[in-house]
Amino acid sequence: MSKAKVIPSLENPFKESQEVEFAVPGQVSYEPGLYEATLKKGYDLQQRPFNAATEKNVQRQHLKKRMTIWERIHVLADKGVEPTVLFQNWGPNLDGASLVTAIVQVKGRDVALYGHDFTVRAGSMDATNGQKLANLFELAGKRKIPVVGLNDSAGAYIPAGVGGLDGYAKAFTALRKINGIVPSIMCMFGFNAGGGSYLPRQGSFLIQPKETFFGLTGPGVVKTVLGEDVTPEELGGPSVHSRTGVTDFVVEDEVAALQKVIELLDYLPDNFGQNAPFRESSDAGARETWDIDILMKKALNSPTAFNTPFDVSIMIQQLCDHGDYLEFQPDRARNTICAWGRLNGHVVGFVANNSAEGSGQLDIEAAYKNARFIRFCNIYNIPMIFMEDTTGFKPGTEQEHGGIVQAGRAMLDAIIDLRTPRLLVTIRNAFGGAYASYNNYPTGADFVCALPTTRCAVMGPAGVEYVFKDEVRAIRGSVAKRVGILTAEKIAEGMSDEDAKAQADAEIAEWQKQEEALLAQKYEEKLMNADEALSLGSISQIVMPQDLRKVLSQQVDFHMRHYEAEPLTTTQREFH
Repeated sequence: MSKAKVIPSLENPFKESQEVEFAVPGQVSYEPGLYEATLKKGYDLQQRPFNAATEKNVQRQHLKKRMTIWERIHVLADKGVEPTVLFQNWGPNLDGASLVTAIVQVKGRDVALYGHDFTVRAGSMDATNGQKLANLFELAGKRKIPVVGLNDSAGAYIPAGVGGLDGYAKAFTALRKINGIVPSIMCMFGFNAGGGSYLPRQGSFLIQPKETFFGLTGPGVVKTVLGEDVTPEELGGPSVHSRTGVTDFVVEDEVAALQKVIELLDYLPDNFGQNAPFRESSDAGARETWDIDILMKKALNSPTAFNTPFDVSIMIQQLCDHGDYLEFQPDRARNTICAWGRLNGHVVGFVANNSAEGSGQLDIEAAYKNARFIRFCNIYNIPMIFMEDTTGFKPGTEQEHGGIVQAGRAMLDAIIDLRTPRLLVTIRNAFGGAYASYNNYPTGADFVCALPTTRCAVMGPAGVEYVFKDEVRAIRGSVAKRVGILTAEKIAEGMSDEDAKAQADAEIAEWQKQEEALLAQKYEEKLMNADEALSLGSISQIVMPQDLRKVLSQQVDFHMRHYEAEPLTTTQREFH
């Protein structure tokens, strides 16, 4: 007798199907009729998006280390508050079912959410989906609530023809129109290409977990067109996009991405007419920041003295309430740090030169990173603290050919246009064009202070060549004569010509080094300090490191008491 062949199945043979009854509560008995049949059809339509994915497709999604759209919503939204699913237009061919639109609550705040359901037609877009997205974006703009996008799509639905492209175009347009009205946060899950990359990058922020891809074209197209073998990670993975600023945050997995959405929303207002959420803090605004004093002491008393690099994020951490802050684009341009934190309960945006990377010099990537962050804070009523410690803009052909002038102009424009309360702390170096374009009083700062370690000048140490050019010329011009005289003296003492010349060269070189060091010291004492800036009013006051949080908290409290949150109404500039 042959054994029966066992066929594996994902269906549970013990699962009991429950028939939904449409009886009125308390009704003793009834005979179902046409009315109940109509109700059943309506109920089936309601449940269609939840049941459209087969168990097989859900399992396939899980094997890819991805959640379904409903699982993602469950992680993101407040527990016990059901999402309000909008635009439930699931056509006969599941038109529209591959995209879910809803209003959810995140920490008690209404959020307009959309998410692709990859278990249905690979989350692809058709004209119906595009209209749904446009409707959601328009609703968010009208009701002034943030947008969150959970992107997981294979792109346009090919059988839909040009309708899929029209759908994307509608979504592009609607999302652009609410840009600057409400913030939008996009998560990139799975493998996205084409319009699936354009749309989320239109948002305010983009979060990308590891082992995901998005790009205008996939590796297969690159292979076909260019004959180039490239992996998804090398073409459009997080390590690529985070360095260019296409991705703002890289996280470990999908759960971390959704948690990052919640964390980011905590620093953002609902719309452009509100302040960011204020949080009462048990961390006193007058707390002394002795750790900043220790950091400066350890760094500047080292053998390299005032040229010693240190990580400015340590200072930001010490200034913020309980040390909490959220860094923007942490993998891009580490020579500048952009972050949100709270100071005595107020959300504040920090822009800080980081000498631990490239001496804190401003290059193309740093300037564009700063500009984008500043513009966002300007739109959404977030006060800003600039922390300056830079020797200037990075020189060289690579920077000039890459457009450093254009990048620097973008940062300068963003600073000049800034209308929220804005403070400047000069930590150490504040030289040249970098100082002139970095939120000082002439560019509109509300308060400027300096640590005693500040070195403020047109040029750094190289400026001694210009200020004391006559003295330097005299020292260098006398070298040959001094070597000749000293050589003759040593020959007269009985040394050989060769030895006398070598020893004279060494001694005069040491003399020259000491003389020029004295001039450099004189230059620093006379010009490379905060004295002149303080006397001219370019700096309001000198602040001791341990008092920095106290002084900045007082200034932020004062300015925010008198700042009226409102939409940005200034002239539309030619550049942005």
